[in-house]
Amino acid sequence: MTQLMLNEIKGLDQYNWLLDGFPRTVAQAEALDKECHIDTVIDLDVPFETIKCRLTARWIHPASGRVYNLEFSPPKVQGIDDITGEPLVQRDDDKPETVSKRLQAYDAQTKPVLEYYRKKGLLKSFSGTETNKIWPHIYAFLQTKLPDVSQKDAANPR
Repeated sequence: MTQLMLNEIKGLDQYNWLLDGFPRTVAQAEALDKECHIDTVIDLDVPFETIKCRLTARWIHPASGRVYNLEFSPPKVQGIDDITGEPLVQRDDDKPETVSKRLQAYDAQTKPVLEYYRKKGLLKSFSGTETNKIWPHIYAFLQTKLPDVSQKDAANPR
């Protein structure tokens, strides 16, 4: 994974770029530092219970890939696809016990990476549970790093 990421990043030194979910280990962070100048690391500190609730509320229609969330965008009839009337399923990796294990593993791997970047003075953490409340703070911070970020781009986070 590390070599794949480093190969993809080569040649991007004249651009600003963002990695999501990498590095996940200190060894990956050290390898990245050898190849690239990292000037900022953003940590979205969202309580695991919030993440667990969102993931375990996700159900899909396998044939189409439509995704429903029982809290944010529920189907009209629980457990049934709005368009076809076929049953929805919960992916194995969205089941509560699997999500809990994934979050525990993520925590164990990520804490040392966050500490690595904290010691280097590169870590900026944002805490919260709702995107629309966290995003304005992230945007304001990014404007200090990337002053040419347009308002249009900020309105449409990807």
